[in-house]
Amino acid sequence: MTDMQAQSPDWWKGAVIYQIYPRSFQDTTGNGIGDLDGIRERLDHVARLGADAIWISPFVKSPMRDFGYDVSDYRAVDPLFGTMDSLKALIAAAHERGLRVITDQVLSHTSSEHPWFLESRASRDNPRADWYVWDDGKPDGSPPNNWISVFGGSSWQWEPRRGQFYLHNFLREQPDLNFHNPQVQEAVLEVCRFWLDLGVDGFRLDVCTFYAHDPELRDNPVNPDPPPGEVFAFNPYSKQLHLHDIQQPETVAFLQRLRQLCDGYGDRVLLGELHESDAVNIHREYTAIDRLHLAYGYWLLGAEEITPRLIRDLAAELGHDDDSGWPCWAVDNHDFKRAVTRLGAEEEPGKVSVILAALSCLRGALCLYQGSELGLPEAELAYEDIVDPYGREFWPIYKGRDGTRTPMPWQAEAAHGGFSAVRPWLPVPAAHLERAADRQEADPASVLSQLRSLLVWRRDQDPLRRGSLRFLDAPANVLAFERSSGGRTLTCLFNFSAVPTRMDLPPQSRGRPVEVPGLAGSCSAPDRAGGIDLDPYGTAFLSREEPDRG
Repeated sequence: MTDMQAQSPDWWKGAVIYQIYPRSFQDTTGNGIGDLDGIRERLDHVARLGADAIWISPFVKSPMRDFGYDVSDYRAVDPLFGTMDSLKALIAAAHERGLRVITDQVLSHTSSEHPWFLESRASRDNPRADWYVWDDGKPDGSPPNNWISVFGGSSWQWEPRRGQFYLHNFLREQPDLNFHNPQVQEAVLEVCRFWLDLGVDGFRLDVCTFYAHDPELRDNPVNPDPPPGEVFAFNPYSKQLHLHDIQQPETVAFLQRLRQLCDGYGDRVLLGELHESDAVNIHREYTAIDRLHLAYGYWLLGAEEITPRLIRDLAAELGHDDDSGWPCWAVDNHDFKRAVTRLGAEEEPGKVSVILAALSCLRGALCLYQGSELGLPEAELAYEDIVDPYGREFWPIYKGRDGTRTPMPWQAEAAHGGFSAVRPWLPVPAAHLERAADRQEADPASVLSQLRSLLVWRRDQDPLRRGSLRFLDAPANVLAFERSSGGRTLTCLFNFSAVPTRMDLPPQSRGRPVEVPGLAGSCSAPDRAGGIDLDPYGTAFLSREEPDRG
């Protein structure tokens, strides 16, 4: 039995989940696109980070209109990424290193080239006629309602073969499945069972709030307070309150069925994307004991400023009592501008590193997107290099997601950063080569070295994985809290500013300083008055033994 297999069934509590965008991780075939064998070759990098699992973005068969999020065969590996044998070898290699494997499941919609849809669109009376969302539309020939696609325009597309409209919340090549049809639910559960039988350790559920729609197809109301900034302001999608196209009760009922399936396999995990930026309001509903294990929203992914107060307020809203669901913290992923650029930290990488350090120590899991451990900024790409349909649609107000999806820079002096021997599908920016993994490996003060030191140490600290949480009063630029488990309490301090800061601890929160091997400044000791001096973007940990508050 491996160490991974010996872990408790709740290994996902406090887990670090490393997200891999396979097109951009490592190319081994010389076609400029990353692949499954490339992920396997780079697993040691992930394991050394102190990660517990990898989440692999879609690699199943797809026409790639949305780069894998338009599935044409749920049970086949796309030849771009390898074969089923490649995947099995990757799973085995990951498990040998104590890494779980979480795969993306895109269940809300398929590709318009999926056999299910080809059959459904052929007529109104075939066996799969009701597997997608069809409607005649209004008598004047306009769509059934005012629903808007995330990618722009109406959510409805006319299909002349049936003489009806079909629903697509994203590209028109991504028709939505009809989760009100029991046969669809059974088919989707069979897909998930296939991958669980293959040995994956769970699923990241893409836009899982989109599964079910309002069967009455009622119009969405106007949003009286559309979001500021660039998150969705460029897109009319933000002008509606999405009360009827997503977040329907039938979705929760299906998640309960999916959870029951996963629980039958012992220790598998469901990580849900809640999508909406105000998803704190539905987090408790979706992460109840018989639903998702973990969920993340866009709470921090779109934020242009992240402060201790913001994190503290979010944690309070999400809940951190025993009966609260478990959040998954994230500041970067494949859909949002990289945090280093978004937060104005190109010249101060510690500004983001300390946020990641703090989130990794809060109650909940942490999603760490590839390149975040290197402090990569957003890539600036020319229009001719943009391939993301989202970016091409809204250029130049919104430049799409390609700037966060560029290839990993492994070697500063190698062609294309060591990602590929040929020109990759997206260019490797010069600014990324300066922060390549091999260059940071040699520097103990680098973003990579410092974050790895913390995460490796953190992996064996039970209070930081499963313990209770209590916030402490602190200066505005300091996030301070305690995690307690098994009679041990860790006091955790994080300075979010470039200014040295003194933190005065009350007597009951003091303890012996904890040195995190390799992490600068982690062993600061309080003076007689209980004060600790925190370095710019610095951290400190104190430990004491006491009855468990949790």
